[in-house]
Amino acid sequence: MVPDDDVPPRTDQTAQLEQAFIAEFLERQGVTPAVLHALPQADADALLKGASAYASARLAEVESRAHYVHELHHTD
Repeated sequence: MVPDDDVPPRTDQTAQLEQAFIAEFLERQGVTPAVLHALPQADADALLKGASAYASARLAEVESRAHYVHELHHTD
């Protein structure tokens, strides 16, 4: 199958949601991208590690809820 040049590629919605959760975590910590880049590397890494864990947990929650709703609507 040859890709159609007129059709834009689909965006990865999970990746967009993950980035939004990371931004939410950092915002709740009072950290902007400018502040993050100004922090010592160890501090920035620790914040990003926490943001990653937060985003992962939230994505799991979203997936779990989606699965639950799917099961509710598709029971035989």
